[in-house]
Amino acid sequence: MGNADNYGYPSMMNNNNGENTGIHRVEIPPPQPFFKSLKNTVKETLFPDDPLKQFKNQKPLRKFILGVQYFFPIFEWGSRYNFGFFKADLIAGITIASLAIPQGISYAKLGNLPPILGLYSSFIPPLVYALMGSSRDLAVGTVAVGSLLMASMLGAEVNPTENPTLYLHLAFTATFFTGLFELALGFFRLGFIVDFLSHATIVGFMGGAATVVILQQLKGILGLEHFTHATDVVSVLRSVFSQTHAWRWESAVLGFCFLFYLMLAKFLSQKRPKLFWVSAMAPLTSVILGTILVYITHAEKHGVAVIGELKKGINPPSIMDLSFGSKYMTTAIKTGIVTGVIALAEGIAVGRSFAMFKNYHIDGNKEMIAFGMMNIVGSCTSCYLTTGPFSRSAVNFNAGCKTAVSNIVMALAVMVTLLLLTPLFHFTPLVVLSSIIIAAMLGLIDYNAAIHLWHVDKFDFLVCMSAYIGVVFGNIEIGLVMAVGLSLLRVLLSVARPRTLVLGNIPNSMIYRNVEQYPNTNNVPGVLILDIGAPIFFTNSSYLRERISRWIDDEEDKLKSSGETTLQYVILDMGAVGNIDTSGISMFEEVKKNLDRRDLKLVLANPGAEVMKKLNKSKFIETLGQEWMFLTVGEAVEACNFMLHSCKPISSEDGSQKWSNNV
Repeated sequence: MGNADNYGYPSMMNNNNGENTGIHRVEIPPPQPFFKSLKNTVKETLFPDDPLKQFKNQKPLRKFILGVQYFFPIFEWGSRYNFGFFKADLIAGITIASLAIPQGISYAKLGNLPPILGLYSSFIPPLVYALMGSSRDLAVGTVAVGSLLMASMLGAEVNPTENPTLYLHLAFTATFFTGLFELALGFFRLGFIVDFLSHATIVGFMGGAATVVILQQLKGILGLEHFTHATDVVSVLRSVFSQTHAWRWESAVLGFCFLFYLMLAKFLSQKRPKLFWVSAMAPLTSVILGTILVYITHAEKHGVAVIGELKKGINPPSIMDLSFGSKYMTTAIKTGIVTGVIALAEGIAVGRSFAMFKNYHIDGNKEMIAFGMMNIVGSCTSCYLTTGPFSRSAVNFNAGCKTAVSNIVMALAVMVTLLLLTPLFHFTPLVVLSSIIIAAMLGLIDYNAAIHLWHVDKFDFLVCMSAYIGVVFGNIEIGLVMAVGLSLLRVLLSVARPRTLVLGNIPNSMIYRNVEQYPNTNNVPGVLILDIGAPIFFTNSSYLRERISRWIDDEEDKLKSSGETTLQYVILDMGAVGNIDTSGISMFEEVKKNLDRRDLKLVLANPGAEVMKKLNKSKFIETLGQEWMFLTVGEAVEACNFMLHSCKPISSEDGSQKWSNNV
């Protein structure tokens, strides 16, 4: 086939009425210096929100003030704080404190840590977050899934019963590395790493972890003294039913009664949102009633286990307890990173959800810095892993909080508890803590979300269930690895096997769309239009070469069987091809050679700036001819139709076809 210029094909054509059809030349972008291009790439990757914009054209003093406000948002909104906000935050802070105290004790026990650490972790970290956090609604504290994950990973190396001191020190060290990891992600603007935990992964992982936590609470509900340290469902159920002789009916009755009360309170709060305080106060009410009941009846002498003595006073320093020289250092680092990813995923997702309700924005990277600092400071003050749990934040939101001062109020309430009230928890039954954990965990098993995934995206449902099954039947690490692995596999498949679609013309328009999505589209005689749905890199160039060849074979077979016009042009819609590498350029060269051998012409439509720049540098545009590159598919089809009606084939002596101008 010939070059368009050889047949007098103009770059701007007129239709039958003499009107300009508006076919324009595809421009090659002006060259940019390498370092400028690199700077733009880094900026778009790490600074998509342009956080330095506010510092431009500012005086040094103003830049300093803005810098302080950036890292400590309390100095930005503090000047607008008023008494009305304080009243709302005071009520919200006291409300979440009533939830934080029993939950903190419960989750510390879940992590095989001293119960007092749950209170310590609800004192210092919320104060740090109030200074550095950007969410108005997030309530900081310990979480069940993080506690279980820490217990699982550290407990695999050190037995918390046989060596509690080493285990405690490793928990502090893991928390330090959690904070360091979170701080590094935020400071270096690498928050997009957390996005590899997809929504489906989080739904399955949280549901599986909640199931495991609930099953492990059977130890407290049934009053068992000896229990497996494994987290899989088979080991837990085997441990439960192999000790039927040790079940305590007193403990079971007490546990199920309090569980019924907690679930009833949650049900009432869901039915009547104005009664949110009923559900929020239920855990503390359960602790108070359980403690009084045990104290009056002396149930601790009849098989009902109690917390025992809690150390009085605020957080002691633990910086000297960080085990940087321990042989378990690798375990602490691994635990810190894994728990850090989970804590960030939950905390940022919760913060963004409530920010959306109140129509304000939170900076994910600033949140990571805040989470990192509160865990680093916490690890030095006898705290373990903290983040922004959904249950506590939901109570804070429903209680009408206005700013992060609600966290300060909660922390002060916990401080009063540590200084004055800890002896009152001596007779608190462990079965009540188990009931509190079970009630909280039931809300994390989101079966409605799983059903929604099944209806919308079967692969996402597979990811969700792989995380759930991996956690429940294996362990937390296996479930997490399976889900993240499947999610990454999907990303890789979308890159390595991009969708290629045949496009057809929507009747009475210049619009070209997928023929499967729009069955009423018309085929263009002699022209095959293909849409490439992804950037072209070494991972998919071979596949695309074979797939384009197969599309051409299928089209020629279809035309041959129907007796229609033979195929003359192959148009590739490049609108979705944001970038291309040298392997992709080589693929285009091979496709062009293959089409030349088959006497077909390659045409490119809508190539982007980055693609044009690289095609130009590789000299492929010269090889193809820039006259065969068009801004739109419609213009490319119009040009091909012009050529088809302007040229006629002439058979040569060797049987091949040459083309002659017919105008």
